[in-house]
Amino acid sequence: MIGAEVVTGRDYLRMAKSEAEARRLFRKKLAGAVSGGNIIYVISESDQLDLLPKGAVRILVSADLDTIKARFRARMRGFLPAPVERMLEGKHGMFHHCAYDYQYDGANGDATALCEKLTQ
Repeated sequence: MIGAEVVTGRDYLRMAKSEAEARRLFRKKLAGAVSGGNIIYVISESDQLDLLPKGAVRILVSADLDTIKARFRARMRGFLPAPVERMLEGKHGMFHHCAYDYQYDGANGDATALCEKLTQ
């Protein structure tokens, strides 16, 4: 498909001892990827959006709430604690109002078709 480094959430904090320095280095790395290279940055909190440089391709990956709960339940050996369920309900749809270039259905989407669009 496409070769890319994958970074999730706050993994970029490993780049430096201080959060400010890690954010600076990660922003620089992301900006470099816009002009050559691929980084897939999986954002889980809205405050992480400000790390994205101009020119970054934004993909909204979505799934219905029941699918997300079922995936979490499977990861938690069949039991979904009430606090986790409430957290999922509170965060569901939090990025739908944001600007994005592509939307991908994480439950029923065709990853191959999306990758083909991205490499054109």
